[in-house]
Amino acid sequence: MRTTFMAKPHEVERKWYLIDAEGQTLGRLASEVASILRGKTKPEFTPHVDTGDFVIVINAEKIRLTGNKLQDKKYYRHSGHPGGLRETSAGELLQKFPERLIEFAVKGMLPKNTLGRQQGMKLHVYAGSKHKHQAQQPEVYELRG
Repeated sequence: MRTTFMAKPHEVERKWYLIDAEGQTLGRLASEVASILRGKTKPEFTPHVDTGDFVIVINAEKIRLTGNKLQDKKYYRHSGHPGGLRETSAGELLQKFPERLIEFAVKGMLPKNTLGRQQGMKLHVYAGSKHKHQAQQPEVYELRG
């Protein structure tokens, strides 16, 4: 009788993928990246083990948002003090910190636990086309669709 395969953390082989965000839609890119980070693209995917790969996203400043999301989509944070709620539109975030726009979208699609935070640390986003991970020899990943 065969048993179900469960990946062990020390046996997982990780690859590095390079994704170009130029002209891509934010949500579609983020869901694909989250799937790679979780390891769902691998046959040995195990829900309770970090089987995912590393992802480098370049050209974050050239990401596309559909509709009126540049003005209407808001990101909130609170300082913890009375009246400390701050709001930023997606357009402002894209101008000032384009990396955060992709990071927020991807990390929102990962599990909200220790494993999700561990998987989120394997994401590296850069505003321009230069990155500092040439030594890892990343493979270019073509997005579906």
